[in-house]
Amino acid sequence: MTESHTEIAERLRQGLIASCQPVRGGPLDQPHLVAALALATLAGGAVALRIEGLADVEAVRAVTHLPIIGLVKREVPDSPVYITPELTDVEGLAARGAQIIAFDATRRPRPVSVLALIEAIHAQGCLAMADCSTVEEGLEAHRLGADFVGSTLSGYTEYSPQLPGPDLEMVRRLAQRGVRVIAEGRISRPEEARAALEAGAFAVTVGTALTRVEVITEGFVRVLRPQATEFKGGKL
Repeated sequence: MTESHTEIAERLRQGLIASCQPVRGGPLDQPHLVAALALATLAGGAVALRIEGLADVEAVRAVTHLPIIGLVKREVPDSPVYITPELTDVEGLAARGAQIIAFDATRRPRPVSVLALIEAIHAQGCLAMADCSTVEEGLEAHRLGADFVGSTLSGYTEYSPQLPGPDLEMVRRLAQRGVRVIAEGRISRPEEARAALEAGAFAVTVGTALTRVEVITEGFVRVLRPQATEFKGGKL
C-alpha cells in the first residue's frame, strides 16, 4: 500500500537516514551493490535512504518499500548548482520510485528557481527536501513550500559557515522557527547525530561515516601511516 505524505514523514521523525552514495568510479559504484548497501543500513535500523542517481534509485526501490530521498548530481552550464538542478531530474527520480526529492535550494545562480522545483516535485506526488547552506535559505525554502529543509550544504557555499562538524546552530535556529529540518553534513559520530536531535532536528542523515568504505579506511590509514598515499577517489 502506498504511504501518505504524513506517514512518510512520521517514519523519518527522530530517525537515522542512511545516505548510500558510493564513491563514483569506485568498486561499490554499481546499482546492485548500492541496493545491498542500502539493505545493510536498513538492517541496522535506518528508517529511510538518501540515494543519488536514477539507476541507483531504481535498484534500491526494487528491494525496499521504505522511503527514498532521491537526488541527481550533475553539472549544468553557468551555475554551481549540482543537486537536482533541473525539472527533468525531478521527473526521472519520481518515475524511479523516490518519494522525497532533494534539491539545491541555495541562493546561487541557478537554471531553475527554487519555487519551480518545489512545484514540480509536488506535481509528481513527492515531498520536497531543500538542501540549504544557511538559515536564511532554509527559511525561504520553507516559505515557498518545501516539506523538509536539510543543512546539507552548510560549508559548501563560500558564504556559509566553514565548520569541521555539523552546523548545529543552523539546525537549532530552523527548528525554532517550526521548520522540519534534517541535519546532514559532516556527522561522523553517533554523539553528533544525537546532538543534532537535541538541537531540534526532525531526522538525521549520515553518509560517509556509514557507507563510503574507501574514505572510512583512509581515516585509519592516515593515522597509522601518515606518509601513505592520500585517497583520491576510486583508487589509492
